Order: sequence, then C-alpha cells, then structure tokens
Amino acid sequence: MVYRVTPAASLRGSVRLPGDKSISHRYAMISSIAEGESRLANYSTGADCQSTLQCMAALGVPIERQDGVVVVQGRGLKGLREPAGPLDAGNSGSTIRMLSGILAAQPFATTIGGDESLSRRPMQRVIDPLTKMGATVTARDGKYPPLSIRGARLQAISYEPPVASAQIKTCVLFAGVFADGLTTVVEKIGTRDHTEVALREFGAAVETSKGHVMIEGGSKLTGRSLRVPGDLSSAAFFLVAATLFPDSRITLEGVGLSPSRTQLLDWMMAAGAKIRVLDVAQVAGEMIGTLQITGSRLKGGEIAGAFTAGLIDEIPALAVAGAVSSGGLVVRDASELRVKETDRISTIVENLRRLGVTVEERPDGFQIPGNQTFRAATLDSFGDHRIAMAFTIAGLAAGGPCTVENAEAASVSFPEFYDTLESLRA
Repeated sequence: MVYRVTPAASLRGSVRLPGDKSISHRYAMISSIAEGESRLANYSTGADCQSTLQCMAALGVPIERQDGVVVVQGRGLKGLREPAGPLDAGNSGSTIRMLSGILAAQPFATTIGGDESLSRRPMQRVIDPLTKMGATVTARDGKYPPLSIRGARLQAISYEPPVASAQIKTCVLFAGVFADGLTTVVEKIGTRDHTEVALREFGAAVETSKGHVMIEGGSKLTGRSLRVPGDLSSAAFFLVAATLFPDSRITLEGVGLSPSRTQLLDWMMAAGAKIRVLDVAQVAGEMIGTLQITGSRLKGGEIAGAFTAGLIDEIPALAVAGAVSSGGLVVRDASELRVKETDRISTIVENLRRLGVTVEERPDGFQIPGNQTFRAATLDSFGDHRIAMAFTIAGLAAGGPCTVENAEAASVSFPEFYDTLESLRA
C-alpha cells in the first residue's frame, strides 16, 4: 500500500486511541492462564495483539468477541493444551518473547515462529534465562526464530537481563508464575512495569524493591474484567504532529499514563511542548488521563542513558520533531533500535535524508541538527509500523506531497491511524 500525504495547515480535534499494545498482550496471556472468565475492553486492534490471541486460542483457550470486548475463558496454570501445529506470532516480538515464558512450563513441546521480519530478531535474551530455569529451548542458528520449546518443571532463579527490556523481564516473570520458589529479575535500568501491575491485578504475589522484581511461583490467578488504557506510544505521533504547526490543538482521551512510560511527556515538556495532563485516575493499577497539546516549536535536546530505554518506541516520532526543532536532537545508547522490526536507526536516517535532512548516523543512535525543513519525497516504512507512522507525520510538514510506501505496516499496532490523522486536519 502506498499512502499519499499532503501538507497540512494545522491539526485540531479529539482522539480516543486504541488500547495499549503492551498491556493488551499481557492481559491476554495472563487471563489465559487464570481461572475463570476475563473481559478485556478496548483491547488493541493491532495485528500484533491479534497474533497473541490466535496463539492462546491454539493452546486451547476459548476466546471470543462480544460487542467489542475480548472474552477469555481462562484455563488455569495447568489447563493449556498442546497445539496442533507451530504457533504463529506474526510480526510480534512481544508475543514470541513473552509467551515463551509460559510455554517453558508446559508438559509438552511447542514450536513458535513468525514472519520474515520476526525471524531476524534475536531470541538468545530469552533462551538463556529459560534454559537456566530448566526448559529446553532451541533456535535457528542458536538465536533466531522459530523457537522449539520443550517445557519442564521450572526452578526459580535470580536473573539480570543483559539489556534493559520489559519483554525479557516479562518472559522470566511469566515463567516464574509456574516455577518452584521465588523468581527475581534484577534491573539496573527500570523498564515499563505493566507486567507487575497486571500480575497483581490477577492475583499473583509480586513484590518490587530497589531494582528487584520478585514473584512467588504457584499463585492462583483469577479472571478479571478490565479496560485497556489508550496507547501512549500511539499518542506520541499526534503529540509530535501538534508541535509541527503553531495553530494545532489536539486532545487525546483515556491515555495510559504509567509512571514507567511517561518519560515521553517529561522529555517533550522539557523541550518546550505545551502539554496539559487532565482527569488523571488510577484504574486496575494503571494511571489513565487526558492529554491536551497545543502547537509549540520544540527546542530539541538529547536522549541518552536511562531515558533511551524509556523512550525506545517513541524515538522514530521524536526524530521527526528533532529535525525541525531549534536545537536538533542527539540520540545515544539506542543500539536496541537495530534489532526492532527493522534496523530503526538505519531506516530513520534513510527517510530523513530522503526528506532533505542532514543527519549523522552512529552505531548507537544519530545526531540531527535543528532548524531543518522537509522537502517532498518518496518515503518507505520498510515494513515497520512505527517508521510508517512517524514519516507520515513528517509528510504533513513537507514542502509538497509525499508518498509512504509499504504504509500498511501501521496496522501492526494502529490500523485506524490514517483515518484518525485525516480527521484532525483543520
């Protein structure tokens, strides 16, 4: 699919975003191994989260939709059954990495793989801890999907991931639900805490203390009725878009505002974005509120260290903002971007250069001078949903019409993105 983007004058209106992708994955997996019925409202419409539902259904979990609500009949900790064939995680790294923690405890063997893009993403980071816990996990060339997982009676471990990753943490904690003893994940740099929050909501014994997350194996999980907050990572594209036009005013309702995710707001507000946070409340352990942003030119800045881990999914959108900011943008410590759906450092740099932007690529990030403008260009998502959406936003501020090739990639997390964006044109 090729999407044509024409320049905009401003963006105005109110948006209710699809359910948070990260939380949707976790709710679907945990409700599947809980006892009783769970009802998940505002579940993400993205293809990645549908892959998780399909994998759980293949493991014997009854799942249906009722008036837009995903209804899961949990099978309990011992109720999953051997699938008839390999599980297909599609393009979803979250699905394969997090679900592997559950599969490692099952009394049967499972193979799980995905599409061509997923098949290039490293899995050693989950293979290592699951092997230490007692499972047998093999992979193509020792580190790439598909994974073949032979479950076992797992033993608790204390594990420090080699990179800051909520997916690795979740994989180990999910395995820890089934393990004998107390499983601990040690984090030098904190990552999003949706797993800890969700496990507690379903009844697991989870404790956190000074960079340690601990779960006691064997806790009974009980089905819940929950609403998934709006996706803050999807909000990033609209927040950045508003900064491109001085007359913009966008309201984003019901957005998840977990303190482990709000580095985006902290960074943008420090850079000069005019963002108001309204109607904040805690629902099922997650903070939810409304964001209101008005047009405001950013001064730019740096993303490095712990901020990089907290903003890793938002960096494509922030790169667009950085190019037109007064001070530009430097991104460091972001080598993890190299092993996302694409090599995002490379694809960000490529698309910026097509737009006429001067940018220096570095092994762990890039540097973009400020005060630049975008020219009309042919852009490419390279099959990556966040690249597709980020550079569609850039096209709004270009000097002429742009086209985005492989634009359908946005459906991985936000199928309604293009329609939503068009509805905001003033």
